[in-house]
Amino acid sequence: QVQLVESGGGLVQPGGSLRLTCTGSRIVFSIYRMGWYRQAPGKQRELVAAITSGARPNYADSVKGRFTISRDNAKNTVYLQMNSLKPEDTALYYCNARNPISSGENYWGQGTQVTVSS
Repeated sequence: QVQLVESGGGLVQPGGSLRLTCTGSRIVFSIYRMGWYRQAPGKQRELVAAITSGARPNYADSVKGRFTISRDNAKNTVYLQMNSLKPEDTALYYCNARNPISSGENYWGQGTQVTVSS
C-alpha cells in the first residue's frame, strides 16, 4: 500500500518560514507528479504547488515568489519551502502523488497543519 507521510508543519509568526517534507513509500516515486495542496476551514482544497517528474514546478498565484517546491527522487521525498508566511496561509497541507499516465494512481497523505499567527 502506497504511503505518503508529511512532516514539518507547526505554528509560526507572520513573516516566518517553514519547510514541509513528504516521503513516499511503496511507490515508484520518480515517475509521479508530486503536489502540495491545502485546505483551510470552510474552504475547498486548493493546489499550492506541484512538480513534475522532470522537476518542472508550478505554483498558485497566491504563493509565487514565497514558496518553493523541490524533489529528491533518491530519497522519495518532496519539499515545500515556505517563506514570508501570512495568516492566510494557515491550513492543513496535504501531499499528493499522481501518476501522469494512470489517472487511477492518485494518492494523498494525511496532512500537516500550518498555522500562521502572532
